[in-house]
Amino acid sequence: MKDKNENIPESNMPKTYNPKEWEEILYREWESSGYFNPDECVQKGIADKDAPAFSVILPPPNATGTLHVGHSVMLAIQDTIIRYRRMKGDRALWLPGTDHAALATHEKVERILWEEEKKTRHDIGRDSFIQKIHAFVENSRSVMTGQMRAMGASLDWSREAFTLDDERNFAVRTAFKRMYDDGIIYRGDRIVNWDPKMQTTVSDDEIEWKEEVIPFYYFQYGPFVIGTSRPETKFGDKYVVVHPDDKRYKEYAHGQKFEVEWIGGTVTATLIKDAIVDKDFGSGAMTITPWHDATDFDIAERHNLSKEQVIGYDGKILPIAGKEFEGLNIFEARQKIVEKLASKGLLVRIEEGYTHNIAVNSRGGGIIEPQIKRQWFVGVNREFERDGKKTTLKKLMQEAVRSGDIRIIPKRFEKVYFHWIDNLRDWCISRQIWYGHRIPVWYKGDVIYCEIEPPKEEGWEQDPDTLDTWFSSGLWTFSTLGWPNETNDFKTFHPTSFMETAYDILFFWVARMILMSTYLLDEVPFKTVYMHGLVRDEKGQKMSKSIGNVIDPRDVIEKFGTDAVRLSLLIGSTPGNDARLGEKKIQSFRNFTNKLWNIGRYVSIQNTDKKQDHSSTLSDADTWIISQLQKTTLAITSHLEQYQFSLAGEMLRDFTWNNFADWYVEVHKIEKNDALLSFVFREILKLWHPFMPFVTEALYQTLYSSETSKKFLMVESWPKTDTFPHQSPEDETRSKNFTHTIALISSIRALRAFYRIDPGKKLFVTIFETGNQKMLVPQHILEQIGRTEILEIVSEEPNGKGCALIGFGNTKIYIHLNDVLDIPKEQSRIKKEIVGLEQHIIQAEKRLENTAYISKAPKHIVEQTREQLDDLRRQVSEKQHFQQMLSL
Repeated sequence: MKDKNENIPESNMPKTYNPKEWEEILYREWESSGYFNPDECVQKGIADKDAPAFSVILPPPNATGTLHVGHSVMLAIQDTIIRYRRMKGDRALWLPGTDHAALATHEKVERILWEEEKKTRHDIGRDSFIQKIHAFVENSRSVMTGQMRAMGASLDWSREAFTLDDERNFAVRTAFKRMYDDGIIYRGDRIVNWDPKMQTTVSDDEIEWKEEVIPFYYFQYGPFVIGTSRPETKFGDKYVVVHPDDKRYKEYAHGQKFEVEWIGGTVTATLIKDAIVDKDFGSGAMTITPWHDATDFDIAERHNLSKEQVIGYDGKILPIAGKEFEGLNIFEARQKIVEKLASKGLLVRIEEGYTHNIAVNSRGGGIIEPQIKRQWFVGVNREFERDGKKTTLKKLMQEAVRSGDIRIIPKRFEKVYFHWIDNLRDWCISRQIWYGHRIPVWYKGDVIYCEIEPPKEEGWEQDPDTLDTWFSSGLWTFSTLGWPNETNDFKTFHPTSFMETAYDILFFWVARMILMSTYLLDEVPFKTVYMHGLVRDEKGQKMSKSIGNVIDPRDVIEKFGTDAVRLSLLIGSTPGNDARLGEKKIQSFRNFTNKLWNIGRYVSIQNTDKKQDHSSTLSDADTWIISQLQKTTLAITSHLEQYQFSLAGEMLRDFTWNNFADWYVEVHKIEKNDALLSFVFREILKLWHPFMPFVTEALYQTLYSSETSKKFLMVESWPKTDTFPHQSPEDETRSKNFTHTIALISSIRALRAFYRIDPGKKLFVTIFETGNQKMLVPQHILEQIGRTEILEIVSEEPNGKGCALIGFGNTKIYIHLNDVLDIPKEQSRIKKEIVGLEQHIIQAEKRLENTAYISKAPKHIVEQTREQLDDLRRQVSEKQHFQQMLSL
């Protein structure tokens, strides 16, 4: 590869930017420089030792495979903000890590073991199985960290963490012990998500809800008609629940008992009145199965009702159902129970096509069966003392956001957060799998021993269960910084500054980090939470392997380069909203990357001697570009401070492509101020670097590295407007003059486009100046960039026949069209087009005046019609304007 530290003449600088020539080498140079480490930045003078600390802890991707496009969004956003903060001079830490993802990893390795060796974990034993998992995880982590590097992620790899390493295990044991001693962690019998296939409890986050269309059954239960989609759970039903205010059942008293004929014979049932019942659904009466439904469990707890298990942990019907049904799986039992009740005359009716959601374990596909099991829980409503007052975890979690200590972007998610916290249930933290943090509890008979370190005496047996992955992940912002030890990192970088993740794990992870940090540290884990949306395909569909619309970041990076991929994920995406992504979008940003490279090629061949004073002898265009650069720099800085990445990128792209490339570079070809050209482009590279680090670094090292002691653009200082050339009141006036130039030439270009005049054909113009008002546009600019030739400048208004008139302040410009247009024919064309458009306008107006259309048509179709009407009116207005030009 070429020596990037030398200015390259045009012949040696390729016409297009080739990411493969730069990306791997540049990343290796960045990483070896040590500048990803904030301590190194302080030692090398990049950041002051007293500079503000800014920290981001990478949400750890699961150690089960490769990074997907959602991870790429996360990396692009976080790297953008950390590079900006590093250039700003902050002590910027971005700490990497991966998650052991206990359940997902356990299931994947067990599946591989069966596919390759036809063995289960029980066949090889716990220790051998864990060894296989460790080998799988190490390989997977290596692949993922390679992908992170490919995305340009400037992570401090010297601080890399793993949720299951020794340091994090010590933090987990410490947290468990403290919570156990405070009575917040307890062991009890409560309803949990049970997967009969994997034989373990499952967290809410690992559940997928799948739509299922099945029959809905109505049965006679004594004097009541009850409805259910799960007849197989009804063997143990002996409670009927109605709403206290339901007038249909006012004659029945709460606690009243009555005899009913049921599946296995006569049952003594009890009536319960509870406001949880929906009076408007079905008959308003329901039987409950407390062992196999969370809502029913809560009702039983409130009224101290008994609970009976009907379905075993293997998913089969238990002996409570009698020999006729015992041992059947739930689907076999369902039909037989319906037939049995029908034979007894208790089947009232069946409604086909009932749609409901069933819970499925996303790790393995097992259908979840709620079960009551003795497990370890975190009690979110259990009181403990804090600063001499009683409080609960739920209250701490609410106060952290309500107080403003944590800001959630976008703000609407605060309402979602509070709704979830208000309805929070105790958190089941034990899992019946072998991989993960083993619960730090030992038993000897009925005696429980819970300490950070295991007991020294013999005879103790450790709890075989492991902890929910989210328990260790909840400690992530501070366990990665050395907690429970009071390390310098912990003192300096916690609370962390910025937490960015997908909105769909606001509850499962973000809330748990708030829970752990506010309880264990009495401080919030982060100051700002930024929720990015999901990435969908170009049609707005969720990416799915079955549909075949998944975009693999590795493939598009290989095809278009990392910078193009990053920009496609950042620009056009707003917090909390899903974004569309397709190869066309990525390709457009690849084109922009090449545009930036080509501007650099132009700059490279100019006389950019450092001794030149870029602020001397400034033209109107020079003062204008300085003014635009100042405004853009201030706006981009403000947007990044507010985490408005898309707005910042859109504004910077507009400034780079339109203001700088389309206008200033074109004028520079006529009025050369090489030093200013080079200065502005260098500032543009600085502004773009957080978004697209590779091409900007490549251009910087090609054009500027010999001029500075800083080898890398990555550690250049963020642009400051007070270092730009001074703008005097006279310069501001001259800057405004150039805006007139842009407006005039744009009008001429629009005229060419409308009348379909060849862009290369020269237009002849006459300029009429009134009084002392002289034309503000330099004649040589008007002629060369506007592709015109000034015939004469007159002080008396010409007759203008055969001309198009462009008014410009006190100046009028007559563009002679007789030689380039058949004016009568053009007038006829425009008139005909206006008539056609007006007919379409009438049709659209009639549709929108039709109340039936407005009420029945889909909203997006109605909105589309309104947009079409606005566009039609705009087209008519434009054509009338150009028609009037020809009517002189």
